[in-house]
Amino acid sequence: MSNFQTLSWFAIFRLGLIQTALGALVFLPTNTLNRIMVVEYALAASIPGFLITLHHVVQLARPYIGYGSDGGSRRTPWIVGGMIILAAGSFTATLGATLIPSLGIGGHLIAALGYLLIGVGSGAAGTSLLVLLSKQVSDDRKPAAASLVWFMMIMGFAITGGVTGQLLDPFSEMRLLWVVSGTAVIALVMSFIAVIGIEKTQNNSQPDAAGAVEKKPPFSVAIKEVWGEDHARRFTIFVFASMLAYSAQDLILEPFVGLTFGWTVGETTALAGMQHAGMLLGMFAMAFSTYAFKSRTRHILHLWIRGGCLISAASLALLALGGLIGGTSWPINLNVFILGVANGSFAVAAIGGMMMLASQGRSQRDGLRMGLWGAAQAISFALGGFLGTVAVDVASLWLDNPAAYGLVFFAEAALFVWAASLIFDIDQQVQNTDRENEVTTERFPLENPLGGINP
Repeated sequence: MSNFQTLSWFAIFRLGLIQTALGALVFLPTNTLNRIMVVEYALAASIPGFLITLHHVVQLARPYIGYGSDGGSRRTPWIVGGMIILAAGSFTATLGATLIPSLGIGGHLIAALGYLLIGVGSGAAGTSLLVLLSKQVSDDRKPAAASLVWFMMIMGFAITGGVTGQLLDPFSEMRLLWVVSGTAVIALVMSFIAVIGIEKTQNNSQPDAAGAVEKKPPFSVAIKEVWGEDHARRFTIFVFASMLAYSAQDLILEPFVGLTFGWTVGETTALAGMQHAGMLLGMFAMAFSTYAFKSRTRHILHLWIRGGCLISAASLALLALGGLIGGTSWPINLNVFILGVANGSFAVAAIGGMMMLASQGRSQRDGLRMGLWGAAQAISFALGGFLGTVAVDVASLWLDNPAAYGLVFFAEAALFVWAASLIFDIDQQVQNTDRENEVTTERFPLENPLGGINP
């Protein structure tokens, strides 16, 4: 059993406030600055697109960041440091964007530096926060805790969008810088207050069989060890495949409905809102069911992951079928709402799965595993929207619009089915490990084959 003190719901909520602050700091550079560069500064849409992709790609450093945090006794410094870097990156990206009209390439380089800092800061803070939750939240609370912190991050997006939207009118560069600076200060103060006293000092070093403290190996050795763990490797591939399918629909769903069913801009926007409402419902349903049936938390969690992936696949296939059938009789609202429920439930269940699996395997690798999964998620988000739109454009060279979009939706459905098969294999492996661990513990009570970490 872990030596870390179990967190109360109030403490989990406090850590969720850090996710809210993180969401606030990420929202402005990835949304507001995108619009300003394209509309106010008349830049090519590919410029903010490249910068936003840059902040995803740099998060490939998450495994290294996570492994760095494994070497210390506390995750709090990594959370605080990550938030400071994120706040600095948000301001730097904004400053660079405002300097583009006058400095040209110099402004672009400053903005690029800002987006790099955003990627590093969000990776450090987000990864360390999830590891802290995974180590100090009891197993029966982990899925619900994942839903809570994910929801609070979305709240950070929503609140920041609503408040700053009012403050930015009438627009000026100086007003923009003041708004971003104020958001950064509020987010940092909220994060610092939220994290005070949450984590107690612990010794992460685990003694080996002879009683000596295990020496931390180089990162290259540690990453090979973790990749050699079947459940860690399969879960990495699962995260990449499922999140690629999840993100690939983002930029093509509304154009598909507009082109195929003739819906107006307002109607497709309302449809996107319905999808997000479904996502929230799926998140809360997953959290409630796993917490209500505490004795079977892991089993129910994996059911939600598999079921969410399979229902997402079915919903996407039905969207493709609806496009081929055409007409006004297809229940597109219901179809997209169910897709949202499935997406929301599987996404937060996957975060809960990360928290459950992070300590499975060799000790002092929790941050490395979480970083590996976070990197897989980040790169899939970076590729998903781009590949989805490119696939539609390529398919449209030979097929009409409904068929082209339908082909891409079917490909995403296939990715979801593959992801569901991977999580099933992981579930079986973990169950076998648990049974072996129980037998070994009964025979050798002082010996734990999982390096001192009891699942």
